[in-house]
Amino acid sequence: KMRQSITLIALLIIVILSSCVSRKKLTYLQYSGKSTDYEMASENIQYATPPTYKIMPYDNLFIRVVTPDPHWSELFNIPTGMTGLTQESASLSGYSVDINGNIEIPYVGKVQVASKTLSEIKVELDSLFVNYVTDASITVRLVNNFISLIGEVNNPGRYHLTKDRLNIYEAISLAGDLNYYSNRQKVQLIRPSPYGPIIKEFSLIDRNIVTSEYYYVMPNDIIYVKPMQGRSFQINSSVLTLFFTTISSTLGIIAFFRTLL
Repeated sequence: KMRQSITLIALLIIVILSSCVSRKKLTYLQYSGKSTDYEMASENIQYATPPTYKIMPYDNLFIRVVTPDPHWSELFNIPTGMTGLTQESASLSGYSVDINGNIEIPYVGKVQVASKTLSEIKVELDSLFVNYVTDASITVRLVNNFISLIGEVNNPGRYHLTKDRLNIYEAISLAGDLNYYSNRQKVQLIRPSPYGPIIKEFSLIDRNIVTSEYYYVMPNDIIYVKPMQGRSFQINSSVLTLFFTTISSTLGIIAFFRTLL
């Protein structure tokens, strides 16, 4: 009986240890070199430049034309409702980009917007509207300005981008960081492109990610965080720990009463 108890205790220890994750697997932006090498590397590192999003088919653009004459403003703008401008009203009153990369503006006609930045579209609209009003102020925004975080994050979901230069670490902070059993070395980014989705896998524990073109997220990106290998066993470790603890306690009680007989 004593040997059985020792075996159960040993198994219990193994289960507890197997549920632990080393600190090295949880630490971001690791550097393996010496401090002096690190300082030199920091000076010579080529940091990534935030890419500029270019409009693609099926995007949704919010365009607002403001003029001193409210009649001209009403002529070119889609009503947003009595509640003012919200994310929902902007989506309903936005211009959907068709499969050919065009939007159609009342009284102006079709305008090619695909493969152009928001700034480039604004410049083109300024040149078009000058034929109708000379003092118009035009605002162009991307309505579907979201990213999605799925997998081993604390709060998976779809999040609205509130800034242009949002890096991958800021993005995962929106979802409450990665959870304990996330595989920080195997994070996938799915990015739409005119030629189909691009899938890139990278490691968040490697500081060289700051040089990657995928360091900054873009609208409509999907970030998928893989689980660690053997996560299913680690999830059930608490149940197994309770089971082995109960068995060992029961055997201990039985052995105690046997000594009294």
